[in-house]
Amino acid sequence: MSTTRAALHRKDTAKPGDLHMSFELGDKSWKLTFGDGGGTASRHTVAAGDQAGVADCIARAGKRFKTSARAQVHSCYEAGRDGWWLHRWLTGLGVDNIVVDAASIEVNRRARRAKTDRLDGDKLLTMLLRHHHGERVWSVLREPTASQEDERRDHREFERLTHERTAHTSRIRSLLVLHNLRPSVPIGGRYWATWWSQHSEQLGRRLREEIERELTRLRLVKEQVRQIEVARQRELQDARQPTVAQLMRLVGIGARGACVLAHEVFGWRQFANRRELAGCIGVAPTPYASGNSHIEQGISKAGNRRARSVLVELAWCWLRLQPESAMTKWFNQRFARGGARMRRIGIVALARRLAIALWRFLRDGELPSGARLKAIQT
Repeated sequence: MSTTRAALHRKDTAKPGDLHMSFELGDKSWKLTFGDGGGTASRHTVAAGDQAGVADCIARAGKRFKTSARAQVHSCYEAGRDGWWLHRWLTGLGVDNIVVDAASIEVNRRARRAKTDRLDGDKLLTMLLRHHHGERVWSVLREPTASQEDERRDHREFERLTHERTAHTSRIRSLLVLHNLRPSVPIGGRYWATWWSQHSEQLGRRLREEIERELTRLRLVKEQVRQIEVARQRELQDARQPTVAQLMRLVGIGARGACVLAHEVFGWRQFANRRELAGCIGVAPTPYASGNSHIEQGISKAGNRRARSVLVELAWCWLRLQPESAMTKWFNQRFARGGARMRRIGIVALARRLAIALWRFLRDGELPSGARLKAIQT
């Protein structure tokens, strides 16, 4: 839930008599804070996920603040584990709800500051009132549809499983080194069974059993990875995924990168300009200019980390597979002759340019300068 948009500002979106509500969501209980802008607050606690309790609290707060039956209810909560179901449920009740990027909420900068659920609820309520009176106080997340949210599950699980697969192989390799065994074949691969049968007797019984259990978990993870890859291949043949198919037309972009970019960013987001796109994926600059100090602090990283990571990987592939493109020539001229640090800086800059080029390619059909398309298979 890290994709943000700028909150409304310089426009008063609240009316006198409206009811405002903030949620402080916990694992076991929720703290609800109500106010009408008059300076007083009403606080309630309900069990986590208790929809009937939330609806009852809204009704009781309306009676306490004497709001009319036609008054609008405005609410907010921080993005977190509960995701979007609460937002959709509140919207279905007619509540004007927003989901806030937690990192964009202003906090007291004292080294020791009081922090309780009650204070956090009051703070959210105060900022919600300021937001609806025209101030730009935080970043508001854009809501994907239920189907768009569901489409992101496969590649996110794939990412988690590949990390788990690496963890299992690294653990097995570390256990083998305890007896100076260094496999010359990939662990769990085609020739692993032969190697393991030849060397397993050199280990103690308990260590051998521990490695066998790790191998069982590794086989399970690899089978689940294979299932996701098969599902991805079926998805690529689905005509309902035009964004993925169009991205894969470019040399250097494969199935995984196209799926991540389509489902995380390009498949459902609309951008007014390249700065919005850079902010969405967290590659916008963060200058520090105060008095005589002018420092560039690097990219913000306040965006979609999965899309940013994939774009950096694709940028390296782009250098190798699109050598005649204008972006590759620009990188080679500016950064290729520098050291490793300069190349790392340059590849992030190239990733930002690549994201903008792909956005224009999807929106307008504008092929990146000098880029090649894959040959059409007949």
